[in-house]
Order: sequence, then structure tokens, then C-alpha cells
Amino acid sequence: MENLEHTDIAVQSMTKTAGIRTVVVPAAGMGTRFLPATKTVPKELLPVVDTPGIEIIAEEAASVGATKLAIITSPKKQEVMRHFEQFPELVKTLRERGKEEQALKVERAAQIVQPISVPQEKPLGLGHAVGLAESVLDDDEDFFAVMLPDDVIEPNTAVAEMMAVREQCGGSVLLAVEVEPEDVSNYGVFDVAGTDDGAVKRVVGMVEKPEVEEAPSNLVATGRYLLDRKIFDALRRIKPGKGGELQLTDAIELLIEDGEPVHVVVHDGIRHDLGNPAGFIPASVEFGLRHEKYGAGLFEDLKAIMAKYEEKFSNHS
Repeated sequence: MENLEHTDIAVQSMTKTAGIRTVVVPAAGMGTRFLPATKTVPKELLPVVDTPGIEIIAEEAASVGATKLAIITSPKKQEVMRHFEQFPELVKTLRERGKEEQALKVERAAQIVQPISVPQEKPLGLGHAVGLAESVLDDDEDFFAVMLPDDVIEPNTAVAEMMAVREQCGGSVLLAVEVEPEDVSNYGVFDVAGTDDGAVKRVVGMVEKPEVEEAPSNLVATGRYLLDRKIFDALRRIKPGKGGELQLTDAIELLIEDGEPVHVVVHDGIRHDLGNPAGFIPASVEFGLRHEKYGAGLFEDLKAIMAKYEEKFSNHS
């Protein structure tokens, strides 16, 4: 077993100067699971209470010291980039009407981190999207992060924990969550070996969406990647799969075959899936309950709604 100091101690020593400069956010998908809403509004701009998912990701990126947000997006989805622009006329109007709180919210997106548009003409897989970001990195950037906007991770210290593992072990570090064994076929699944830190595993292989009986574990990839720059060479060496897509898992598997260290941090917090209505709705409810303005009223409304539907759904339990 590897000798790893507990990541909590290492996280406390992480600083912005030692941290991530670039976070890559793949956001070129069509958002088909939210149709018809996403005919005109990109999925990444759908509001969780009053804040778009892409802005939540930007705040997380800034919290680990990132200064660049490389947004991989379709040429037809430039509204995502526009969200990070300044809106001086709108801000002026709000302030003239005494709406200072709203004015500050409008201004915030442009202040978080520098957004950089990286066009992806065709959605050719997560690996292809990540590969496009190579030109955004500075020559001396040895690693970078990928944050999938479908996944909101809480607490948002997970990437800092991943950075601490990289500090000790080098290579690439991924985030994993445990799922029910019958659900593994929906994910990229890790084949792992233990370390002396129960929350950290060494990855010996990855399988993309295996059959239940063939899955090496119930630890699956979830939306946060801390990738060594060597991933770009691996992406150039893998072959496209179904639909011409390049899978990031194939490139990570190649790194492992090359003897590069790859680890996972097992996340024991909350993962909100904003990629489909079944996950987006409860995420919005939970964020709403925390909201200073809306929380108390929403709680009372939910109690009334639950009472109304209790008999209907209790018969289905």
C-alpha cells in the first residue's frame, strides 16, 4: 500500500500559487434531456434558483485558484460565453431603480474568472473536448482541471483534496463516487487498488459502461478530473469509438498502461446531477431551501405539497 498522508492535512497547505490555473468546462452538448427548454436556452444557463449552473462551476474553479475557464462550446451556444460579459446598461438601470442586490448579482459573473471560448464544431466525445483545450494552457502548466457542468459537488473542497493527492503522488487524480452495483452500466467504472488512506485509491484500470457482472467495482467517475499534461499525448494516440467519439477514459487507461500514476479520491459528500430533470429538480429544491430569501417559504410550501401527494405516492413505495 502507498504511504499517503491524510488529504485533510495536505489540503490545508494548498495555496493559489501552487494550484490550478486552467479549468476546462465541456459545454457543447445539445441538452436533449431538457427539450423543449433547451431549444433556445443552453442547459448550462438553466437557473438553480437564480444562478446558472455554469456560474456555480465558475465559482468552484475560482475557489481553487483558477484564473482561466476554458469553456468548450458549440458555435451555436455563444449565450454561455455572453453570460460572463459585463452588462453596464442593465446594471445602471437596476441601480437607478434602487435594485442594488440584483445589480451586484449581474456584475458577479464577469468578476469570477477569465472565460475563454474554445469552439467544438461537432460533439465528438469528452476526450475530444478536453483535447481542444491544449492550446489554452501556458507552456509551463503541467496539469489542469476538468469540471463537468452537469455535476455540482458539495462540499466544493473535492478538487483541493485531489490537488493534495497529486502533490504527494504526481500524475492524474480523478473524483469517484460509489453507486449501487446495478447502476454501474451508466458510468465509467474504476478498477482500483487500496492505499493507506481509505479515501484514496490507486487506479489500475477503467471500464466505460460495463455490464453489471463485468464491473471491477462500484466506484465511478463523477465530473471532476485533475489531469497531467501528458493526457494530450494519450488523446492523440487513442482511436475513435462509436460515432467517431474520443473517450477520455480510453486516454486515462493509456496513461495507466504507460506506468503513469492515476489515483481517485472517493467523494463522501453530495453530488447533484444537473444533466437531467430528475437530478435538476431536487438540486433546485435543496438550493432553494438554503436560500436566505426563499428557504423558509419554500419549506412551508413543500410541506403542503408533500401532504397533498403523500397518499398518491405512498401507494407506490
